[in-house]
Amino acid sequence: MAEGDLLTTYRDYLRCLNTRRWDDLRHFVSDDVMHNGVRLRLSGYRAMLESDTRAAPDLQFVPEILIADNQVVSCRLFFQCTPHHVFLGFEPTGGQVSFAEHAFYRFENGRIAEVWSVIDKEAVRGQIAQEK
Repeated sequence: MAEGDLLTTYRDYLRCLNTRRWDDLRHFVSDDVMHNGVRLRLSGYRAMLESDTRAAPDLQFVPEILIADNQVVSCRLFFQCTPHHVFLGFEPTGGQVSFAEHAFYRFENGRIAEVWSVIDKEAVRGQIAQEK
């Protein structure tokens, strides 16, 4: 897949997440998707995303840095959200948190086959600690 096509597909994937069109995930994510070395399958991947957005209903996936080659997308995502339920392992305080995620997506046949993700949980922990 050409770099421009891959970036377009990835941006469409983010729109799918941000508009909570969960049934459309199958157009962007492989049935056998792996996340950080664990085979979640599409249903598990969807459940993870739905859980995150239930915990923080205003969660939006905002790309800050976006790079692609013919098979991999690398993205620094930025988030600002107000968790209402346990989020990333932290109890909500009612306040807004901001954090980054660095994610790499390997595509096969035009869909995400593997995701490697690192989230700055220490940034979230520090913000929650300040609010208490």
